[in-house]
Amino acid sequence: GLGISHQPLIDHVKEPGAYQKPVAHMTEYLDGLDAASTPLASGDRMLAALGPRMLELAASRTAGTHPYLVTPELTAAARQGIGTGLVASEQGVVLETDPSTARSIARLHLTSYLGLPNYANNWKRQGFTDDDIANGGSDRLVDALVVWGDEAAIARRIQAHRDAGADHVCVQVLTAPPAEFPIEQWRALAPAIV
Repeated sequence: GLGISHQPLIDHVKEPGAYQKPVAHMTEYLDGLDAASTPLASGDRMLAALGPRMLELAASRTAGTHPYLVTPELTAAARQGIGTGLVASEQGVVLETDPSTARSIARLHLTSYLGLPNYANNWKRQGFTDDDIANGGSDRLVDALVVWGDEAAIARRIQAHRDAGADHVCVQVLTAPPAEFPIEQWRALAPAIV
């Protein structure tokens, strides 16, 4: 999948103001792929598209989209925007039934994304507010973006993405500390979600 990154990250590594016109920039990048001596076929690439214009570009120039940090409702919007193309939504999961512990783990994951305008704008299109996004994210936002609970609760959310039009759901198991590979959680989840 191809993504355009985020203004604060690009402006940090390049000069401020370098991040402009993401759809135009991605269009130029795809043009370059098409013109390469060994082109990457449109059916072999996907875009990390969130907004309507990037979804239109994904629909016309790629196999589909890989939306990240989305709810089933945003998966439905991606499906509508991409038409018959592929939708491979990401879903963060925490295999934990205690709400406080689960949300704490989810917030560890979400912290770096809450300040990125592309994600914030996408969540606002769905009805979340600045208050939902501030201060580590409201419980409402955290619960919408990261499913937590037992295996059955997680399987229901994954199915909700499928029902909303996802061809594939990329499950990301989140733990504390995040650096540990979550082998035990994967073993517990596999029978419920495969």
